Amino acid sequence: MDRAGRAVANAIRARWAPVPVLVLAGPGNNGGDGLVAARVLREAGWPVRVMLLAAREGLSTDAARALEGWGGLVESPASGFLGDAALVIDALFGAGLSRPVEGSAADWLVRIRDSGLPVVSVDLPSGINGDARPLAAPHLTADLTITFHCRKLAHLVEPFAEMCGETVCVDIGIPDGWEARVTPVAREVDNPDWKPVEPSGYLSLHKHARGRVAVFSGGSQSSGAGRLAAAGALRAGAGVVTLCTPPSASLVNAAHLTAIMLARWGSDDQIGEVLTGLRAEAAVLGPALGVGPATRKAVLGALEANVPLVLDADALTSFADDADSLVDQLHDRCVLTPHHGEFSRLFGEGRPNWNKLEQAQSAADRCGCTVLLKGPATIIATPGLTPWINRHACRWLATAGSGDVLAGIIAAGLAAGMSPHDAAAGATWLHGDAALRQGAGMTAEDLPDALPGALQALQRRRRQTAALSHLLSHGS
Repeated sequence: MDRAGRAVANAIRARWAPVPVLVLAGPGNNGGDGLVAARVLREAGWPVRVMLLAAREGLSTDAARALEGWGGLVESPASGFLGDAALVIDALFGAGLSRPVEGSAADWLVRIRDSGLPVVSVDLPSGINGDARPLAAPHLTADLTITFHCRKLAHLVEPFAEMCGETVCVDIGIPDGWEARVTPVAREVDNPDWKPVEPSGYLSLHKHARGRVAVFSGGSQSSGAGRLAAAGALRAGAGVVTLCTPPSASLVNAAHLTAIMLARWGSDDQIGEVLTGLRAEAAVLGPALGVGPATRKAVLGALEANVPLVLDADALTSFADDADSLVDQLHDRCVLTPHHGEFSRLFGEGRPNWNKLEQAQSAADRCGCTVLLKGPATIIATPGLTPWINRHACRWLATAGSGDVLAGIIAAGLAAGMSPHDAAAGATWLHGDAALRQGAGMTAEDLPDALPGALQALQRRRRQTAALSHLLSHGS
């Protein structure tokens, strides 16, 4: 508790000049952390006031010890509450909250929220639980949240992550080996594998050994999405990428492409024969392909061919009125990549108390394949595996066509032999990193050209991690 409280105080001192601080402490260890922070700030010369939500005799043992260490005045809420405070430390409730905040605590939250004062929350903003389940108002929105040891789900998924503001995770000295005693609900994507650019055997590789991807284009008025997906696949490391184009889009696609190959494909063609002829090792269907029977036929034909498959956009929406006809044909080498609207049309909203992770996992279990639920925190769920969460991204990805590029990147991973679960995880990281490199003003067309920088950065990170791991395991 002393380490946690000091970490809160140190984070505040690093971001604010000394100002009057109000510490609101709950009855549990979260409140104890706040009381330690109060003492440390006071010792550093900050003006600090403390209020307790519970009577002293209702405090946990550690919180009572922290109160004793504070040793100063504990004010009554009736004595002016906010007073001259310029900063509020919210140490009322932590990640274990499982019910809506009520009574005097709810009143405190409303008054803090309405004050507009900056808020620093300990572990999580009060009113939010660590499992990211919907809770009734009120809750706080923090400017800074200090959590300990590892992030909770609510720090990662929306809308809760935004309510946390800047989130800092602090090591408080929990011994090594704790991972073996717990089962994580998810893992953050960080330094992912990306087989298309692994150095092993690099000098002896030829283009076909790096994977062959087929992308299916829409018609002449909607051909751009297919080109974006194809460019994403090529830049992400696929050796050969072919854009399968209907006759109406052949000329416009040919005018835009150089390194990407073209193949004619019509709605009456057997898509399985097209994939076999191209020796495709992964395929992308859906971007601007059109919603309707023709797309349904193409998707079902591709599924019969049993090729690793990325299904996006129209390939999913075309089954919105009969999801079972798609679900019954899916296989475990598929990756579905819906955004929230496409997901809801296909799978519904799930149970009222489900969080986003549970929704994605339920859909993956039902489909028997990988489901990538796009958003500020992208969820990758696969039956029997620990889900991935990717937050290595930015708001500039909220632009038309960015999802098409992502679909192509995933296909490059699949064509190189990666599992759908890991290909989807690695692709979301690279996609996000490319966007972070481009920044404001980015469009989807910019993403493929930013992928080489993202790939090189990933390679450097992985080499550094491997070198550090070797050093730690073998000594200096």
